[in-house]
Amino acid sequence: MRPLANVKLTARGPIASPAVDSSSHISQAYPDRVEVRGRDLTGELMGKLSFTEYFYLLLTGREATEEQRFFLDLLLVAIAEHGMMPTNVAARMTLAAEPRALQGAVAAGILGAGPVLLGTSEACAELLSETQEKVDAGASPADAAKERVAQANETKERLPGFGHPVHKPIDPRAVKIFELADEHKVAGKYVELAKAFGEAVNEGREKPLTLNISMPMAAVMMDLGFTADTVKAVPLLARTAGLLAHLAEERQNPVGFHMAKAAEDSVSYEPPSDES
Repeated sequence: MRPLANVKLTARGPIASPAVDSSSHISQAYPDRVEVRGRDLTGELMGKLSFTEYFYLLLTGREATEEQRFFLDLLLVAIAEHGMMPTNVAARMTLAAEPRALQGAVAAGILGAGPVLLGTSEACAELLSETQEKVDAGASPADAAKERVAQANETKERLPGFGHPVHKPIDPRAVKIFELADEHKVAGKYVELAKAFGEAVNEGREKPLTLNISMPMAAVMMDLGFTADTVKAVPLLARTAGLLAHLAEERQNPVGFHMAKAAEDSVSYEPPSDES
């Protein structure tokens, strides 16, 4: 006999478990229609929402305001492409090895989205959220940021959102995001805190660390109502578009094996010594 739902069987008999919401609130397909977030796909969404607006609806369950749509569009454009980054190289080399596995090549690129590339915005959102709690408790944004930076310096922790291998001393994308946030009057407590971190991190440094795109991206999204745990969705979606562009080019002008050869030529082999 199948056990009852929400009931845990133990040696002492059945124990009721907390109720579990086993429903989804995103979509359902029916024989004659598809419903998404309570809207009829063909009657209310297709031809009426842009993909950016649809993505926001899917992600949050709400319809985007004009400013939310504008900045979501802006951030998707800003982060979609950045040259021959490791994510793009991994995707191209995967497609070179298996030309039929487009989905596998995209996955290979996305799998590299971690705390160094693409996933940094999520870490910035967590940092801002954590530090904002101190501001809410009475600290000024400048003091809260300085305290957090001092803590990181003491433990030799590397704070997310700072440093860039190419953009020095500024990341032009970060500057533009801050400019437009101020211009559109959407800059709130998180943008203020992000700027405070930029000043605190570089206080007393001869060579300033670049405040990269991840920090303003997280700050603007959170000021627009995104939660910290949804921030990473934007670079993932955006970079998927960039990966598809690289893979389309890889099929027309293959360079994957050239990259593999370059890697092999640049890394020398040294046989193990007797002491190893």
